[in-house]
Formats: sequence, structure tokens, C-alpha cells
Amino acid sequence: MSTPSSSDPAVPPPGCPAHRLYGPEAEADPAALYEKLRAEYGPVAPVLVQGDLPAWLVLGHRENLDVARTPTRFSRDPRRWRDMQEGKVPPDHPLTPMTAWQPVCHLVEGAEHERLRGAVTESLERFDRRGIRRYVTRFANQLIDSVVQTGRADLIADFAEPLPMLVMTQLVGMPDSYGPRLVEAARDMLKGTETALASNKYITETLEQLVDRKRVVPGRDFTSWLLEHSTQLTDEEIVEHLRLVLIAAFESTANLIANTLRVVLTDRRFRASLSGGHMTLPDALEQVLWDDPPFLTILGRWATGDTELGGTPIKAGDMLLLGLAPGNVDPEIRPDLAVPVHGNRSHLAFSSGPHECPGQDIGRAIADTGIDTLLTRLPDLELAVYEGELEWKSSLMSRHLIELPVAFSPDGTAVTGATPVPGRVPAPAPVRVPLPVPAEQPARRASWWSRMARRG
Repeated sequence: MSTPSSSDPAVPPPGCPAHRLYGPEAEADPAALYEKLRAEYGPVAPVLVQGDLPAWLVLGHRENLDVARTPTRFSRDPRRWRDMQEGKVPPDHPLTPMTAWQPVCHLVEGAEHERLRGAVTESLERFDRRGIRRYVTRFANQLIDSVVQTGRADLIADFAEPLPMLVMTQLVGMPDSYGPRLVEAARDMLKGTETALASNKYITETLEQLVDRKRVVPGRDFTSWLLEHSTQLTDEEIVEHLRLVLIAAFESTANLIANTLRVVLTDRRFRASLSGGHMTLPDALEQVLWDDPPFLTILGRWATGDTELGGTPIKAGDMLLLGLAPGNVDPEIRPDLAVPVHGNRSHLAFSSGPHECPGQDIGRAIADTGIDTLLTRLPDLELAVYEGELEWKSSLMSRHLIELPVAFSPDGTAVTGATPVPGRVPAPAPVRVPLPVPAEQPARRASWWSRMARRG
């Protein structure tokens, strides 16, 4: 095998092979891999994505902002990807659902980006935030009702994953019953598995049917507002933006809820700060967005011409991945990770620049209201396994908990009286409860969360 020359795109110096962002090493501990890359290459590192296609992973906070805020140098348009132009990215490639060009705001620039993004942001802004929180409270209570009598739950399958999609189906004008299947399809597509294309097709066809219905019977929902927007979006543009909003909201919000709940249940300092009144739940969410953002990386940006980033030469057509997680722990801006940064929103969790996530406030509202409802309903919630037994599943773009088993005092009452959420299955029994269960059921004990609530 010949040694690559220094002029070749996206290659490390001779003798330093690029690391794969997929496979056992990357999936086992992505954070460790990021720090290994930072130590070897600095703020910009050569990596390989599925199919051993070369890319640059941006590790520095400053460099991530540079890429996100300068679309003239680093475009969101995947048609600039040299490997795709050269036929190295087949139609059935696992990343195709996220890299194939579509008429959607996050894959275009300039006037077309302003037109499409304007339709999205103006339609999202029509939602009443109090109405969104009512949806969240309603579905959160339904999900809690499904497990409240059992005294145990898996907060991933029973709460964090279904809640955002159930809320989003309401916002786009879908029936509740669509939620569970869309959760499965969205997760599968984001993993880049062999069935990712089939899952993407299911989501697209479901949204096409929704647009057809809303054209005949409109409502006060995101789909109807896109249909009536003054930009006169085509059906294809509407479907692609619905897909974008659903997938982004699901993955980012589900992970934000799960990551925040994990920290609340396992970090005693965090719990003490909340109960002591020094950290609000919104503050806690921002801290988690720094330390454990919903997306590890964002795929992708493409260099519009030969340029330089963080001292690294970048060739026209090279693909770059925004490193949100590694950028948030860049030693240049966070020399001491133990120092709290809640209240500071300069993290990269929602990216930055013209393509910054337009629905981040809705995601925060879902997470904040959902977690508050859960902790109020189940004030003595405890982790039902040892923290070291928790397992994660990683992919190129995200890392999420597989399960978050919890135990709590069973309650024979349900507060909603509503139809149970469709598609639910009972949570498996926890592997091990660290605290002994008394022979007789005591009255529900007061918790750190209820004590804080009484202070307010």
C-alpha cells in the first residue's frame, strides 16, 4: 500500500492512520476516542466514516463555530462532496438518508436557505408555548400512568423515547397511534443500519399521506401552516421539512431527557444543587447540554474550496463533521470540567450559525416539562441498578442509554383517566435494586425533589 501524500484530501501524516468513527472502538467509548484524536492532531482530526470514506472531525470549540458560521467556506450542500461526485457513495450507503441532497433548508445555502428556513421558523413560531407544555404534561402523565402501579420502569423505553415523538405527532397533526412506530423507524435510520433506507422510506411515505390529508382537512398544526405559507412550498419540500423536524426533535429531545434523568439519579452533587435551590431544572438541562449533548457529531459540511482550519489544510470537496461533544469539552474553553457552566448557553449542542437548530426551544420545553412532571409524580424515584451496569449504544452521530431502570413506590391511582399510549409494553423487572424493599409498603417518602418543590 502506498503512503498517501500530504496533498491528498483528508489524510493524516504518514504513519498515523485515520481512526474510524464507527466500529467497536468508536462505539465503546466515543469520548475517549475524541480525546485520543485531539492529543494526536489538535482541533481538527482526519477520520473515516462508514465505508472507510475520509472526513475531518472538528474537535475545537472555536473551530466548530468557524465551520458552522461561515457557509461560504463550509457549505451544507452535500452535492459538493467529492467522494459522492466520484461515485464512491452508492445509493444504498448507510449515510445516504443523511447525505443525499434534498430540497430542505439544512442542505441549501443563500437565498434558497432563507426561503425554506423562513417557512419553518415562522410556522414553528405560531405555536403557543403554553399549549406545547399542555401536550407534554398530558402525554407525560399518560406514560407515567402506564407504569405507576408497578413500582418499576425503564425510563428510556417507557418515557424518554416515546414522549418527544408523541408530542411532535400532535404538533404536526398526526394521530397518537403513529408515535411508537415512528420512534422505531427514526432510531433505526439514525443508526445507519442496513435497514436505515427502509426506515427512511416508511417515514417519508407516512408524511406524504399526512400532507395529502391536511391539504383536504387543514388544522392548527405545523403541516397545515407549511401548506399555507406564503413561500408556496412544494409537497416534496413540505414532506422533507416535516421529516427533518420530526427526526431532529425526536433524537435530540429523547437523548436530552435520558441524559438529564441519568445525572439526576446518579450524581449526588447535582441532586444536592437542585434540592438546595441553587440550580433550576432549566439550568440543569443546560449543564447536560454542555457535558452530554444529544448529538455527538453533526454530519456534515463540505469545503467550498481549498482552505485551512485550525492549522490543518482542507481541500475543496472534503467532508467535515461538527464535533459537538468534543467541542463542548475543549480544554481551551473548559480547562476544568468540574466547574459548573449552567446558565451559559455558548455550548454547541444545537450547533450555531445560519443552520442552528430552529426548534431548540420546543425541545427544551418538552424536556423541562416532561422531567418536571415525572419527578413530581414519582418523587422517590431511584435508580434500580448500580450505575456501572448502565449500558450505552453509540453511532456516528449520537450515544444513548439502552435502558434506565428505576424503582419507586407503587401508586394505585392514575391522574389522567385517558386512553393509554398505544404500543406500550410492560417494563422488564429491574436487574437489582440497591436498597432493600420492606416487607410492608410504607407511605411514600418525601424526596429531594418534593422538598425543593415545597420551597418554591
